[in-house]
Amino acid sequence: MGNNKDTQLEQKRVYLDNAATTKVRPEVIEKMQEALANFYGNPSSTHSFGRSAKTAVETARKTIAKYLNAHPSEIVFTSGGTEADNMILRGAVRDLDVKTIITSKIEHHAVLHTAEDLVKEQGIDLQFVSVDAHGCPDFEHLEKLLAADASKKLVSLMHVNNEVGTKIDMKSLSEICQRHGALLHSDTVQSIGHYEWDLQDIAIDFLTAAAHKFHGPKGIGFAFIRKNVGIKAFISGGSQERGFRGGTESFHNIVGLEQAFIAAYDHLEEERAYVSELKRYFIERIRSELAGTKFNGHSGDLEKSTYTLVNICLPVDAQKALMLLFHLDIKGIACSKGSACQSGSDKGSHVLSALLNEEDLARPSLRFSFSKYNTKEELDYVVEVLKEFMKS
Repeated sequence: MGNNKDTQLEQKRVYLDNAATTKVRPEVIEKMQEALANFYGNPSSTHSFGRSAKTAVETARKTIAKYLNAHPSEIVFTSGGTEADNMILRGAVRDLDVKTIITSKIEHHAVLHTAEDLVKEQGIDLQFVSVDAHGCPDFEHLEKLLAADASKKLVSLMHVNNEVGTKIDMKSLSEICQRHGALLHSDTVQSIGHYEWDLQDIAIDFLTAAAHKFHGPKGIGFAFIRKNVGIKAFISGGSQERGFRGGTESFHNIVGLEQAFIAAYDHLEEERAYVSELKRYFIERIRSELAGTKFNGHSGDLEKSTYTLVNICLPVDAQKALMLLFHLDIKGIACSKGSACQSGSDKGSHVLSALLNEEDLARPSLRFSFSKYNTKEELDYVVEVLKEFMKS
């Protein structure tokens, strides 16, 4: 029995799809349960039950604003990142006279599809800044696009790419946009809760976030909308969210978001160090044990990519690759092929299609993303399972 160690791995359950969604922290669940049990008044009601709920909503808003060095009035609660991206892009065109949106071909579909719809619906000019093979936007090309004409422009570029993890320099990006009088939006769904932000230091007009990316509940997020920028209601109805978004507030989700946000930033330094070490270790194991494996984007570089994920291209032929995700799932390993938001699609990853050559596109790429709940022992198991698959 002992001689079968290489082929008979002990079954485990390993969750390495944290870029898709994360495990909810126990203290967040506790806070939400308390809210559901005890604070059931409508936050818009004027009686004491409603006032208690309203106070908690506004406290959550102030908490988030404090950590981001923003004003509470600049935080608008939404159902998540996709709604927040829609709110901002559509509002910028409708209310701020934006005629041109400049983005990249490796953005999240919440941005890309919204911008494409605005081309059809409003006739905006949609332009794409060039990106290199690692997913870094060409800032010189961006400057040329911004200087090309006098139309009002919105630049939308994500801080951390959700598939390959490449980070961009938001400070430099904001300075470029300022020089040309352009508005700046960033989908920071993979960034908020993992990196510090000082919104008085960075001249960015709009950010978006989702609680379930940093151990909070699904179905809640927020948009940062710079004070007095001029965007109007996205969902018409009541006067909730100062008129930006009608509808009764999802109170239990808002307090869950707040609790997850507090925990993320109060423990940021220690948890970032822990997860960064997991990534460093995983990269080392892959390079030493899985010959011929490539890292997509900058995901194999600890400085140029987020510490939360790696995206690898395995030296496996296309036919064998068809069984890879099934094999990993059978072995109890959760990860993503491309983006989880389109994992049910057979179209493949638009991000990898923009970055990889034809040879590497024919091979399987996997995204493994980490959290505080993962261990090195789990990573060892994943490497062994991949070795077994490649040898079979």
